[in-house]
Amino acid sequence: MRLNGSEILARALKQQGVDTFFFIMGAPMMAVETAAMRLGLRGIDVRHEQAGVIAAHAYARLRNRPGVCMAASGPGVTNLVTGVAHAWADGVPVLALGGAAPTATTGRGVFQEIDQLAMMLPCTKWATRAHHPQRIPELVNVAIRTAMCGKPGPVYLDLPGDILYQEVEESAIEWPAPWDPVQEPRPAANDAQLASVVGLLAASRQPVLIAGSGVMWSDGTDALRAFVEASGIPFYTTPQARGVIPEDHPYCYLNARSTAFRDADAILVVGTRLNYVIGHAAPPRFNAAAKLVRIDVDPAEIANSPRLDIGIVGDARTVLTQLTTALRPRISKDSFHAWRERLRGRNDGKAAEQERAIASDATPIHPLRLCKEVRDVLDRDGILCVDGQEILNFGRQAIPTYTARHRMNSGVFGTMGVGLPLGLGAKIASPDKQVIVLHGDGSFGMNAMEFDTAVRHKAGLLVVISNNGGWTADPNHEKPGRDLGFTRYDKLAEALGGYGEYVEQPEAIRPALLRALEQVGRGVPALVNVRTDPGARASTVAFTNYST
Repeated sequence: MRLNGSEILARALKQQGVDTFFFIMGAPMMAVETAAMRLGLRGIDVRHEQAGVIAAHAYARLRNRPGVCMAASGPGVTNLVTGVAHAWADGVPVLALGGAAPTATTGRGVFQEIDQLAMMLPCTKWATRAHHPQRIPELVNVAIRTAMCGKPGPVYLDLPGDILYQEVEESAIEWPAPWDPVQEPRPAANDAQLASVVGLLAASRQPVLIAGSGVMWSDGTDALRAFVEASGIPFYTTPQARGVIPEDHPYCYLNARSTAFRDADAILVVGTRLNYVIGHAAPPRFNAAAKLVRIDVDPAEIANSPRLDIGIVGDARTVLTQLTTALRPRISKDSFHAWRERLRGRNDGKAAEQERAIASDATPIHPLRLCKEVRDVLDRDGILCVDGQEILNFGRQAIPTYTARHRMNSGVFGTMGVGLPLGLGAKIASPDKQVIVLHGDGSFGMNAMEFDTAVRHKAGLLVVISNNGGWTADPNHEKPGRDLGFTRYDKLAEALGGYGEYVEQPEAIRPALLRALEQVGRGVPALVNVRTDPGARASTVAFTNYST
């Protein structure tokens, strides 16, 4: 029996456990997409390739395995680049498959010929081109293992049309064993490292823990919680790790974050980079005299630490489990009681102050009031995707997260337009979960037609737009290109077959959200367009919650 490259690729994806992919039809990938769907894979056809990557990004986060997207050659692949770069910046495993001009005519200026591989190399963990159809299963296997092993990241496979169309005997094809996460290596700390960390923590009086998305990718949420509860150390997370422990946990003091960082005498950083998001763990935001411990699966992260007392190259789940056992003879949850009480007092006072502020009845509607209403209808295990400028920062301040992987946003790359595609991918990955997308009006416009995708695929999600009439807050309308007008996006939702409402008064927000959620429960995507104050400017919050 002879198989062509397209059929081989489809079989390779299925063998590796892929069940869903996001795509836009186009040569030379159409035969792959057809073959994959015939094998039972679900194809979600989006309206822009960038949105397909971002939807795969959300799918990967929720399923803890690579999300898959496909694009036609030339502009189809170039449209993938921003989404792939977004996944690279966030360390998310996405397998991007791009059609390409034939290898036999390389350099002759054929249709849609461009060096796609060169574009993908800087923003992927691994990228290569297929030169022989019989090797496609091998390349898919390498791609998936590379995307998931160690620090996750996106990978790219370039697929020339003549390779996809070429036929080979099935007997000539080798099928590698499917990737199995259980068999992946999990580097551990040695006894000396464990003793050093426990000694450092035991000598401290005011430690803090900062956890990143590496904890989630290692399936380490339970291990992290066990460590926190055994040690009694207050914890904070990066934006991409929110909910890794519920944010109403008694050792979480979001409103006292600045105090905790400024006064900590020991900082334990697990599974996250020391980038701008946490101020590089540098003064004045952090205590210059504090001891710093890092646990990261990526050796490069440990190597490039601007300040470091102990560095452990290891899997977050494995090392946290080791530390929980190692600390018990010397540290208990009572060891840092006075420190926690100090943070608790600061936290509770600020929380009460904020609750009064976000209940404002002012008109135009303040975005914080909108955030409060979204918070109050969001299920405890609901998935929230936030995208925009002001609304992103206000949402950080006002809406907590209680479930790992259930909070997504514009990421460290600051990519605008990701909200609706993230929500689409989240709903496809977790159809039984409530999905709410909280969007700015500017960012919504960048991928607004994915609302059509949600309608066509009956992906019942709720989009809530904070419509302040343009990009960022600008009460005096001084910024060039800022004004977009208070567009009736709710009418667009209705025209595309969904449900839409428009709100101008604060007391009308909750009823509109509840009516929209009724429609979502029937599988009908809904959009609530809320006119908000164009002068309400949020201070940029680096992560998790507001400053103190």
